[in-house]
Amino acid sequence: MEITNRVYGDMIVVAPSGRVDHATAADFERAVVPLLDAAAGPRAGLVFDLERVTYISSVGLRVLMIASKALRARGARIAVAAMQPVVAEILEICRFRAVVEVFTTVDEALDAMSPAAEASRAGATKAP
Repeated sequence: MEITNRVYGDMIVVAPSGRVDHATAADFERAVVPLLDAAAGPRAGLVFDLERVTYISSVGLRVLMIASKALRARGARIAVAAMQPVVAEILEICRFRAVVEVFTTVDEALDAMSPAAEASRAGATKAP
């Protein structure tokens, strides 16, 4: 599993790829937990870009739940975006819309969640 992070203003976009299941969930958790620290993490929140995730199991959902609890405790937001149909169906069945905000695209999530992230993203796309 490969996991990349991108920073946009006061938001971090976490982009895992492949399957998030029993074999990879520990790696996923190790990548996410440091981002939950109020001193080191994003001020506004996290967006999980799930475009390259082909499957997520209950252990992967557990990591999203941990992130949600930590971020909400300090007033930050959490979202998922760009889900493949099978991943969207899993989150829907598990009623994860009550746990995370859901957006069609990462850009939509950033624009809705943080003016600073929207400005940062807009500035990055307008670079010469």
